[in-house]
Amino acid sequence: MSDRLRSRTAPRQARLDRVVLEGEALTRLSPLQEADRAQAVADLQAANRFAPAGQEAGPFVLHLSIHAGRLAFDIRRSDDTPLAGVVLALGPFRRLIKDYQLLVDSYAKAVEEGREARIQAIDMGRRGLHNEGAELMVQRLDGKIAIDFDTARRLFTLVCVLHQRI
Repeated sequence: MSDRLRSRTAPRQARLDRVVLEGEALTRLSPLQEADRAQAVADLQAANRFAPAGQEAGPFVLHLSIHAGRLAFDIRRSDDTPLAGVVLALGPFRRLIKDYQLLVDSYAKAVEEGREARIQAIDMGRRGLHNEGAELMVQRLDGKIAIDFDTARRLFTLVCVLHQRI
């Protein structure tokens, strides 16, 4: 299963035109995880900065997947011609991903129970985890792919979706 993102106004610049998520986990998303995925994709479609090192101006297509415990960025031209690949170890992200999944589970339970104060507290925690994940994403991609903080936050969300377990 894949997830596609196409920008309506994709000028030839350092940005993503499409994102394709690949992986078995996408077939087992909870409603909340699907909502997170959809929001991250919509936000990426609205605005992103993505500049692979050594590549001319985009826009680019990103195939994002997890293989053998590694995060794979398969970067292509808009016509799907392969350009570059970047692979990151998931180890540095694992604690954040695990904490994020725990917060998603807690959020679902709080919504089910109608606990508004708990929902707001969990949302604050999720924002903090997103920020920490984004900082780590920018750091790990340094020298490989230049991204802005908001793009990093959205990519971190998609990594969590790819890594989820039901």
